[in-house]
Amino acid sequence: MLMVVALSAVIVPFLLLVLLRMPAIKGMSISAVIVIVLAMTVWGMESLEVASSILQGVHKTLTILLILFGALVLLNTLRNTGAVTRINQGFQSISQDMRVQLIFVAFLFGSLIEGAAGFGTPAMVTAPLMLALGFQPLAAVATALIADSTAVAFGAVGTPVLVGLSVLPEAGEAFYQDVGVMVTFIDLFSGTFIPFILMLVLTLFFGKGKGIKDAMVMLPWTLLIGLTYNGSALVYAYLFGPEFVAILGSLTGLVVAAITAKKGWLLPKSVWKDAMQESFEVNEEKSEMGLIRAWFPYIIVVILLLLTRIVPSFQEFTQTAIDLTWSNILGVEGVTSEWQLLYSPGTVLTVAAIFAVLVQRKSFGHFGRASKQSLSTIKTTAITLGATLAMVHVFSNSGMNIKDMMSMPEYIAQGMAAAFGPMWIFAAPFLGELGSFITGSATVSTLTFSPIQYNIAEATDANIKVVLAAQLVGAGAGNMICVHNVVAASAVVGMEGEEGNVIRKALGPALVYGVLVGIGGFILMGIL
Repeated sequence: MLMVVALSAVIVPFLLLVLLRMPAIKGMSISAVIVIVLAMTVWGMESLEVASSILQGVHKTLTILLILFGALVLLNTLRNTGAVTRINQGFQSISQDMRVQLIFVAFLFGSLIEGAAGFGTPAMVTAPLMLALGFQPLAAVATALIADSTAVAFGAVGTPVLVGLSVLPEAGEAFYQDVGVMVTFIDLFSGTFIPFILMLVLTLFFGKGKGIKDAMVMLPWTLLIGLTYNGSALVYAYLFGPEFVAILGSLTGLVVAAITAKKGWLLPKSVWKDAMQESFEVNEEKSEMGLIRAWFPYIIVVILLLLTRIVPSFQEFTQTAIDLTWSNILGVEGVTSEWQLLYSPGTVLTVAAIFAVLVQRKSFGHFGRASKQSLSTIKTTAITLGATLAMVHVFSNSGMNIKDMMSMPEYIAQGMAAAFGPMWIFAAPFLGELGSFITGSATVSTLTFSPIQYNIAEATDANIKVVLAAQLVGAGAGNMICVHNVVAASAVVGMEGEEGNVIRKALGPALVYGVLVGIGGFILMGIL
């Protein structure tokens, strides 16, 4: 009975959104009420702790809405200035095949944004870019979320590794580097297949009757891209540590993908456009804007994100100048929501939109119209995110109770550990997935579960670093189906109410990825 209650934050949203196909605004509101009531009645949380957790969720919602606004205002500004048209023509010049464009935008460019920003930003940037290329909205959102997985362990300049493992006894630079190398070893087996899994999702769900065949012809090229990213990631993790793995790996992949796609190496002769919106027309009129000028705002995004995360003086200024962090909410110790306004990816994206009108020599009216469009888009999303994050924080803080019970996440983890015992390596990635599915953060998932993973590995005489690596890769897989990521990515392409459809498309890849991670971890432990 207690296990069912602990899993209510997973079971109820799955039933309402995926099986009953409710819009997220309704489904997540009901889910939040049910989980909060169970936390108070069964788990013994008192009203003050529940209220502070709900306010923590509301405050966190504002931080995500800023990122969502930034992603939207940048895209809408670039649409208004004509830069999106020029970017699309640049992709068309490399390849008009939507399967190739998917790898460039969702997997490689998305991994670059993940490496610099994290926090669910990539799908909010890449999904609307794919929409502008002509992808159907559902195809754009589902594939953007699936693609934002392999790079997640090293997202936001290595935050899931550096922060997620910081609570462990062996925490330190050498330990982080060793675990990071194990992550890349596992992903050589599992993450290498993500580009091909993207092909299968695109062609099976959005093709016109030849899904498997249309995907199989892309197998050699997608394996090359997957091996390029993950092989180079292994080298970068070994040489430099976890901070720059996703950034350098994606840049390496972009170079190889551009050269091979331009020359047609390992690619079919036919051009696949089955996922194109019915009414979409490619703008054949050559844009007068230069390609570098069109891409410049996104270059600014990457530069500013890196400056604020790796240059100490910039980092200190952006984290302290406008600090809206709410500590010890309602006086409850430890219930805190951080928000450094200038450090937020949302602020960086908004600044990049302002730079866009300056660099592209357009009037500020373009930015003003983009701001109005963006604010209009996120109004209903705010309610959905608020309900989702209120539920998440009550779930996470459920250890604060009058019954001296462990928190719901810890209860789930201990139950799983008892069930799997010495075969834990196959369950470890799914615990990471579960954490990200509920909290929407690979870092929070790893902070929550890495001590448990560490203890289980010790108790079962498993390789601790491999088990922790499986946790991190699994947490990345959970990003594919995390409810608030799905809600945010759906909002930027105008798909409110279709969140259940998105999760159904991404659920299979998330589970397959978890299985591959378990197998990869098992093989790695056998070798070591």
